[in-house]
Amino acid sequence: MILNEIISAKKEEVAHLKQARPLLEIKSAIHDLPPLRDFRNAIKGHVCAIIAEVKRRSPSKGILREDFNHIKIASVYEKYGAAAISVLTDQKYFGGNARYLADIKETVHLPLLRKDFIIDPYQIYETRSLNGDALLLIAGILEKEQLREYIRLSEYLGLSAIVEVHFKDDLEKALDSGANIIGINNRNLYTFSTELNTSLNLIPHIPADKIIISESGIHMRNDIETLMKAGIHAFLIGEILMRSENIGEKLSELLGKL
Repeated sequence: MILNEIISAKKEEVAHLKQARPLLEIKSAIHDLPPLRDFRNAIKGHVCAIIAEVKRRSPSKGILREDFNHIKIASVYEKYGAAAISVLTDQKYFGGNARYLADIKETVHLPLLRKDFIIDPYQIYETRSLNGDALLLIAGILEKEQLREYIRLSEYLGLSAIVEVHFKDDLEKALDSGANIIGINNRNLYTFSTELNTSLNLIPHIPADKIIISESGIHMRNDIETLMKAGIHAFLIGEILMRSENIGEKLSELLGKL
């Protein structure tokens, strides 16, 4: 199963990172960093807030964009109205790099979400050291106590924590752990099948005071309008933007500007 393979590889990766750059060194570096950008407020209160994703490839779809330049793509996203930018940092399976966060932060003024498989507190400190403003925590790969601990640590460091769910059990775990921003992934990470109804089925079970983001499987403006009618107003979109000949035009279309 690809998810288990990814998690196994991520554990090895983190072990190597800890040797190359000990946690104490990262904690020391954090003290001199500027304040973070407010991811939560950047996506809150919009009729339609799009978190546009910088993503070179995926395990299920392969290379998404041949002419990939993370800085140029992020700049286009900002120019055409993205509320925030999601940056895939996993290298082995998604062609990302943790340094993309720092590179993009120097170029754009939007809040940045680090999207990776967070399985160790070290990665949360690392996210802060790289000037990420938010990070993704996947409920399905973390125990409840882990999730609760990681949310608290993220908040302590000033990071917004988006807790990603797919199944109702994931959602219950997220709510029990104190999640305030819920990302509903319409893609099943075990099968990689995508169903927009995942968001529609879960939203009735989410308290009104939570921020909800629908992730994956969004291809056109009609998809967004369907989700908006159900009460979702923030959307994380990557694949369709990465595959578009004109990224800015596609983002405008998704925002309802065309």
